[in-house]
Amino acid sequence: MASGFLSLSTMLCNNDCCTMPIRLMSFFRDLSLSAVVTGFVVVLVGFTSTGALVFQAALALGANQAQVNSWMWALGLGMGLSSIIPSLIYKKPVVAAWSTPGAALIATSASATVGVTMPEAVGAFVLCAVLIIIAGVSGLFERMMKRIPIAIASAMLAGVLLRFGLEAFSSIKTAPAMVLAMFALHLLGRRFWPRYGVVGVLGIGIAFAAGADALKWSAVTVEWATPVWVTPEFSLSAIIGLGLPLFMVTMASQNMPGVAVMRGAGYDTPVSPVITTTGVINLVFAPFGAFALNLAAITAAIAMGREAHEDRDKRYTAAVMAGVFYCLIGLFGAIVGGLFAAFPRELVVALAGLALMGTIGNGLAAAVVEEKNREAAMMTFLITASGVSMLGIGSAFWGLVGGILAMAVLSRRSA
Repeated sequence: MASGFLSLSTMLCNNDCCTMPIRLMSFFRDLSLSAVVTGFVVVLVGFTSTGALVFQAALALGANQAQVNSWMWALGLGMGLSSIIPSLIYKKPVVAAWSTPGAALIATSASATVGVTMPEAVGAFVLCAVLIIIAGVSGLFERMMKRIPIAIASAMLAGVLLRFGLEAFSSIKTAPAMVLAMFALHLLGRRFWPRYGVVGVLGIGIAFAAGADALKWSAVTVEWATPVWVTPEFSLSAIIGLGLPLFMVTMASQNMPGVAVMRGAGYDTPVSPVITTTGVINLVFAPFGAFALNLAAITAAIAMGREAHEDRDKRYTAAVMAGVFYCLIGLFGAIVGGLFAAFPRELVVALAGLALMGTIGNGLAAAVVEEKNREAAMMTFLITASGVSMLGIGSAFWGLVGGILAMAVLSRRSA
């Protein structure tokens, strides 16, 4: 545990932190238009895919409109800071997200938890944040993640992202002209201007959506998000029924795949201080509605692809820009949320699928490169891609479990 505290203090207080102005200057030198657009795509995909679920979770706890806006303020700033700080310090892409299974857990079980109130739910959020800090500071989580073979991590990454690649082309059925134009420009971009291919794809998508009158500008409303403090209360029912399950699904379904995505993309970012930092930021914003913050998996993969930057050492700028856009969501609340809601679904899924195509291919290639691990890696890939969910935990976790078990059994057999 002492080493975990040391790693966190090293990240926050050492010379790296003291030289932050120099790091900012370096960031602006490394920044490119493709990184800015990729950061926007990260937030666009993350927000539009599960944003409605967060609103449902807040409403399930009886939140009023001011508290709903406060949740978006807290989550936006929390995700933004959790992405910006480690990405700048380590110069490696770190993208944070809210806990999607956590939001689903709150939305489905809050009303079933007898007598739970908003203050008691906030108490459960505080407990979850404290447990995440302990998991990071102790170093146990990082030591566990280092035992996952790269073939399994890469197969899990490909399985998680496969759905987005498939949806990109299935969206042709409902918006053929727009999606095919985006696909054509993607190919041309890869051929002639690879650094800015995603910029062109986004531009042509918006142009076609505008021409088809598919941009829902009525969803954009001018409204500022204001933080609303809720004093946490601690009850046994909320701790057992909400706090502990929230921590477990966040670590198993979000942080574990998030670390696996980083490893699969070839980044050796220190895990313990990053996890601890998300927990600390989560703890600060929990009374305002940040129920659980964690490492992103799917959206993080977008920031780690070639579309973010040809130089993999400069892709951290895309993660920083994603953090900036998340902070804007927090500060501007409904304005930015409405802007994202204005884009048609086909534009979002096509953009995500095309941006992730290279990452999916690289993941599969790394998963099957060694014949001895190929069958276990394919099992991980197929379980993850199946979308199976058990005990409230998503398929990414079960894919990792299945692949590791298969690798253990097959290695014994070959021995």
